[in-house]
Amino acid sequence: MQKSHRALNNTSDPLDRLRLMCLSRGSGGIMGQARVFRRMDDDGSKQLNKEEFVNGIKESGLDLNPDDTEELFHKFDVDNSGSISLDEFIARLRPPMSESRRAIVEQAFKRLDKTGDGVLTIDDIRKIYSVNSNPRYKSGEETADVIMNKFLANFEGEGSVDGTVTLEEFMNYYSAISVSIDNDSYFDLMMRQAYKL
Repeated sequence: MQKSHRALNNTSDPLDRLRLMCLSRGSGGIMGQARVFRRMDDDGSKQLNKEEFVNGIKESGLDLNPDDTEELFHKFDVDNSGSISLDEFIARLRPPMSESRRAIVEQAFKRLDKTGDGVLTIDDIRKIYSVNSNPRYKSGEETADVIMNKFLANFEGEGSVDGTVTLEEFMNYYSAISVSIDNDSYFDLMMRQAYKL
């Protein structure tokens, strides 16, 4: 929190400022912004138009001038649709992973991708991930395929559940986890143990 607060004084980029403001509020900062996003969504469309976004930034107490808020809206609205979704908002707000973290996540993906086609499927996962110790499998409540599909669904974004996972989806999943882990060594160890790297 203190590191983010100090860094806030050294950046003029609105996206960095918003990110650092959220992080300086503690671990709940980004999740707090997700709640703010939902409150700003007046019509319940799960999209924010520019007016909702500008008003929401003001109401959240973030100190951004109108030009920065305008520029920020356009950074989130990548497809120039005139609105931004919660997923776009959180994905842009999340701090980028360091190169060492990206490398270990990519290594884990390659370990899982037995066919080398750049896409994880149930067949790829089945060769690495054993469901035998899963309590729901042991009790007979769920089959191995159901458990495998649930495992893959963890990595897929909203609206793109197709039973396969791309490197980008895998990276996005671990990018979200990375935010809550301060130490690169611990992140590396976690990945190595989880995927037997």
